[in-house]
This record gives sequence, C-alpha cells and structure tokens, in this order.
Amino acid sequence: MAAEAIFDEAAGTLIDRGVDGSIDCALVLGTGLGRIADDMTDMVTIPFSEIPGFPLGEVSGHARQLCYGTLFGKKVLIFQGRAHFYETGDPAVMRVPLGMLTAFGSPPLILTNAAGSLKPDLRPGGLALITDHINLNGPNPLVGDVGDGRFVPMVDAYDPHLRMRLKKAAASSGANLGEGVYMWFTGPSFETPAEIRMAKTLGADLVGMSTVPEVILARRFGIRVAAISVITNMGAGLLGGAPQHSETRDIATAASTGLRRLFRSFLSEL
Repeated sequence: MAAEAIFDEAAGTLIDRGVDGSIDCALVLGTGLGRIADDMTDMVTIPFSEIPGFPLGEVSGHARQLCYGTLFGKKVLIFQGRAHFYETGDPAVMRVPLGMLTAFGSPPLILTNAAGSLKPDLRPGGLALITDHINLNGPNPLVGDVGDGRFVPMVDAYDPHLRMRLKKAAASSGANLGEGVYMWFTGPSFETPAEIRMAKTLGADLVGMSTVPEVILARRFGIRVAAISVITNMGAGLLGGAPQHSETRDIATAASTGLRRLFRSFLSEL
C-alpha cells in the first residue's frame, strides 16, 4: 500500500475545497460524537460523497462528512463518522480516508468509538484510553497487500507518546479517563453474554465494532495513532437487559462533553 493515486486524488479534492495542507491532528468521531466539531472556527465541510474513494457509511449518529478548521488553536481535520466492516464486508473500508492523510504529512490520528465495558470501574458515560487490542475475527485490512510492508509490527500500535499526552490532558481538564484493552467484534449484532465472558477471559476490558482495522491501516501508513472509547453500555449479561443502538448513540452524545474538555486540553498542548 505505497502511495496510491486515489490518495492524492482525494487529497486534491480537499485542497480544492479549502484545506490548505496544514493539519496538526486528525480526529475520527464515532457514533454520537460528531458535535465536537461545533467548536471549530473557519470551518470547511465536505461530504464524504464528494471525495473520491471515500466510503459513505449508513449508521445513524454519523454525519458522514469531513470538517477542517481551527479547533482549540490547532488546524484539525475531523472525520464526522466512519464506515464499518459490517456495512461492506471489507476490513479495509477506511483505507482511502486514512491513506489520504499521508498526502498531508501523516498527522497524528486520534480515533474515537462507542464501546461496551467489561470492567466495573468503566461505567456508561465514561471514557477509556485504548492500550492494546484483540482481533480474533479473521478479517485483516492488509490481506491482499503486497511487499514486506504488510508485515506490520503491532507492539505499541497505540502510540505511547500520544497516550501519555492524552492522559495528561485528561488530568488537567478533569475528564474521567480510564484505560483498557479493546476487543473487536465485527457486528452489526451485539455480542452474546457467552462472547462477553470469553472476551473477559482473554483479557479484554472493552468491546466494539470499529477502530481495530483503522489502527492496523494507520500503522501500515506510518501514522501515529491513539484511540479513546466512550463507554455506552456494559457488556451483554453483566447487568441484565440488552444493549441497543439508540442507547449507544444517546449516551455517547451525552458523554461528548467530557471528551470535548479532554480534546481542548490535548490540542492546546500539541
């Protein structure tokens, strides 16, 4: 996956629409979190549908557009939403959006998602910094890639320096930021209670339907990446009841205030 023409074509569209080429940080905002872009000034918005090679995604809670402007004093590119493996069957569905970042100097990338918690101290409405992940699904976005670059080492895949900066930002902003290991389930069905018990046994603290393929792609492209989960529910079978997508979206939206405080502190010191 060396530089591809489609990456440059997508980047060219952004430049034509007012992205001046200076990006200090890129953010991918998951379900219910898109309103963080409301704090942006001098904002340019570009629908995914107008960018060559971009997947559209069809999940409620995702605006499916790029926003570029000044956020808390830094030039930031925000992906309001993402496409998921379960929408296309392609684990590399985010290849072009992430590969495009290489045309802008590979700025640091912060991913966010809505996740279920397996830990009693990570409660709905809270935030968790992902320290590592588990992928036993089978799909990998680098299958079919060529060359030795596809053999990406995943030690410290979640960049230690970015994680340190995010923890420092959480402490200074008063945001409640836990941490844990994230296990990727393909979705779109939620996990069963038996799968949650398995995930706990394997060492997972969080479960969700995104992020892992994006981290693998980012590392393939040489992009430093970190990820934050917004806890929207406890894993199936832990508290009774069953997770619902509408609940996930609503809790994530409510929790975005803490994430906004964290990003304000993080970006101001970046």
